[in-house]
Amino acid sequence: MIRYLFLLIVMCAVAGPGDARGDTVDIREWLVPWEDSGPADPFVGPRGRVWFVSANNDYIGNFTPGTAEFNRYDLQKGTNPVALLVDAGRTLWFLSEGRREIGNLDPGTGRVSALDMPQRRAREPRSMTFDRDGNIWFTVSRDNFIGRVDVASGSVSMIPLATDNAAPFGITAGARNELWIAASGANLLLRVDAETLSIAEFAIPNEDARPRRIAVSSDEKVWYADYERGRLGRFDPGTGDFAEWEMPGGEDSQPFGMVIDRNDRLWIVETGRIPNRLIGFDTATGSFLTETDVPSGAESVSQLYYHEPSGEVWFGTQTNYIGRAIVH
Repeated sequence: MIRYLFLLIVMCAVAGPGDARGDTVDIREWLVPWEDSGPADPFVGPRGRVWFVSANNDYIGNFTPGTAEFNRYDLQKGTNPVALLVDAGRTLWFLSEGRREIGNLDPGTGRVSALDMPQRRAREPRSMTFDRDGNIWFTVSRDNFIGRVDVASGSVSMIPLATDNAAPFGITAGARNELWIAASGANLLLRVDAETLSIAEFAIPNEDARPRRIAVSSDEKVWYADYERGRLGRFDPGTGDFAEWEMPGGEDSQPFGMVIDRNDRLWIVETGRIPNRLIGFDTATGSFLTETDVPSGAESVSQLYYHEPSGEVWFGTQTNYIGRAIVH
């Protein structure tokens, strides 16, 4: 493990801390000390460390906000980690694009082990989430699978999708032990029953829709970011109704990273412009609240992580920064 202390490089002081009612929110960024890392998929662990992956440089890193210290765990060359979760026991789970495995890392010992995917043609794994039982679900975009890891037994299941080239991407857990997935290769939202592994498809009315990220609000409505059309969408599973809002940046805004907070507000990054822009949206009123430029420009923010205890949203950028937005 390499230790490195790196002080604050960029700070954007805009609205007051925790004030998400103004035109902007407080965003702060720290430069990752290893060049061309492309830090992604942050996750705040039990001790407050912000973990992230570097597919470019084959490592898992962490950042301690209080001291601005970065640490690094090197992985085998060609691992290409692309997504990350931390469980209650502080074990880190990650998807390996290069080796087509589900890896886990013990930060205490630095030991890395892996579970093989049953389908060796499972190329381009993309996203991970926990279900309510602590099992891991993940998407495999290029070869059209949804996977599950039974954490207790270590068994891995792979579910092929019926629609060719659906390209499952973002995934999140719903309130009823179900998983919702955005199909980035089609105008589809997918729902998986965690018990039966059955899959239901819901077609977004516009055939050109290409959702990448997905979230579920407390009223069980499903929200998606349509990267291709610059839209924020809502699906009501109870009625089957869809509704859409054009993003503030318009049809070329390319909304990508998205997350929902405890107040049912969505936070979405428009990646079609430089600098990227963090957008706040109130799902209760159906209105956009805030627009905040990412100070480093970002190039692209593909994933957001919401840490409820601190009211913070964390992200990584292609400009090599780890960022934090205070949203409440």
